[in-house]
Amino acid sequence: MSDLYCVFGNPIAHSKSPAIHAAFAQQTGEDLRYEARLAAVDGFFAAISDFVAEGGCGANVTVPFKEDAYRRCDRLSDRAARAGAVNTLQFINGSVHGDNTDGAGLVRDIRVNLGRRLAGQRILLLGAGGASRGVIAPLLAENPAALVIANRSPDKAQQLAAAFADLAAGAVLTGGAFAELRDQQFDIVINATSASLSGDSLPLPAGIFAPGCLAYDMMYGKGETPFLALARTQGAAHCADGLGMLVEQAAEAFSLWRGKRPETAGVLASLRTALSAQG
Repeated sequence: MSDLYCVFGNPIAHSKSPAIHAAFAQQTGEDLRYEARLAAVDGFFAAISDFVAEGGCGANVTVPFKEDAYRRCDRLSDRAARAGAVNTLQFINGSVHGDNTDGAGLVRDIRVNLGRRLAGQRILLLGAGGASRGVIAPLLAENPAALVIANRSPDKAQQLAAAFADLAAGAVLTGGAFAELRDQQFDIVINATSASLSGDSLPLPAGIFAPGCLAYDMMYGKGETPFLALARTQGAAHCADGLGMLVEQAAEAFSLWRGKRPETAGVLASLRTALSAQG
């Protein structure tokens, strides 16, 4: 019988994770079945219990359950503990182990797939929610010159910067409001807000995109996200959505579960082609 894995979310029908992990399993010769499972907003813990009772070996977790997953875990990886959120679960001898592969996925997508270095770069991270928390430590580990966190509520950005200050090393780590970005320029601007999901635009001052800047949106869709459209009109030289991050964080999770690192370039290319065809 194939080992059982899944992704929990609400909504979840749109998830590309089953296709991604099916491709990884075929590529590596692993015998597993991977499903998308809808959990009730107030029923995540029950959904986990039911899945384990069915023999589930591991699970991915997406919106809105990453913080619930964090609270459910008996053991946490260091990066999950720092993030305060979990997107990858392993069920081992009755114990729930939690990890967070989002940051590793983001960094690998930028460095490997997009060919951009992070060391010595001025990085702007938009948003101070769970998506930001999951990537700050991995970004700081790349030794950027500066990491600025900007948010509609500046106090949240400031608190987040303070929470990760011990990892800053030589980087300048600060948090504040969008308006405080005026007269600053960045080499990489990452949107970790949910604005692209709702179609909202962000109140970004003009001039923040330095020459050659990469604008990166963690979200993805059939067409250009509102953030990437804004970045392009304001002079961002390169624009990228979060499809590569999705594939790379999935590969990190697959490696944790199966002990094999799948190749991602072909899977990402196939997804990109399918997404373009939908548009």
